[in-house]
Amino acid sequence: MAFAFRCSVDNRVTRVAWLNRSSILYAGNDKWCLDPRVVLLANTKTQYSIQIQDVDVYDEGPYTCSVQTDNHPKTSRVHLIVQVSPKITEISSDISINEGGNVSLTCIATGRPDPTITWRHISPKAVGFISEDEYLEITGITREQSGEYECSASNDVAAPVVQRVKVTVNYPPYISDAKSTGVPVGQKGILLCEASAVPSANFQWYKDDKRLAEGQKGLKVENKAFFSRLTFFNVSEQDYGNYTCVASNQLGNTNASMILYGPGAVHDGNNGAWRQGGCVWLLALPLAQLTRQF
Repeated sequence: MAFAFRCSVDNRVTRVAWLNRSSILYAGNDKWCLDPRVVLLANTKTQYSIQIQDVDVYDEGPYTCSVQTDNHPKTSRVHLIVQVSPKITEISSDISINEGGNVSLTCIATGRPDPTITWRHISPKAVGFISEDEYLEITGITREQSGEYECSASNDVAAPVVQRVKVTVNYPPYISDAKSTGVPVGQKGILLCEASAVPSANFQWYKDDKRLAEGQKGLKVENKAFFSRLTFFNVSEQDYGNYTCVASNQLGNTNASMILYGPGAVHDGNNGAWRQGGCVWLLALPLAQLTRQF
């Protein structure tokens, strides 16, 4: 950006010069300074002006137009204030941390006047700014606090500048959905296990204590980032029973049990018990006990 200094003169002026503090920049048409950015714009009967090109903060300060007339000298002074738009010069790198750890983020910015720095969590649940300082401290971080954090630097000279830091919070698997399923013999059956974890969970399936292998005849195990699907293409009587989904990552593991059962089977979703046909059998009591009870 260039800035022009203008000084009005008339026909009484015999000598004229522009000075920066005590240093002469121009005297008449003669250039006294070595700075190539300083140029003479006009030296007429009505105006004497110079220009500084590519203005920077070191150009800030007082500038004086000195005019000599037949009677006495006159001076006109202007003070140049250089404003600089904000610029973020240092910001924390993306970080990965285990849940419960402490996080410290830094954002350093320059500008004139000094910029105001704010931190904001980019999240649907985040409201307003969470810090109005260069440093953002999070103690005992939770998984809900993961995501992007935006640093904004502003000083009203130009539009705010923003940069973001991604914070990844690692936590062990948590199974959010695992439901038992009833399927007739000969039909297709599916057991689904959904789990949240960072890093993503690895899934394994067991029937009773036996691990089910990928590609096992009649079965398909499909593992994705947040769920695992166990598919039975042609359910048989031998397929009915209790199944366990195990989800694990570097921070831990968890499991959930579910039942594949046939029509008419009664199962308890709380403890995994099940019985076929809906019949409930009672132990026969001795006749004497029956007599006393009734």
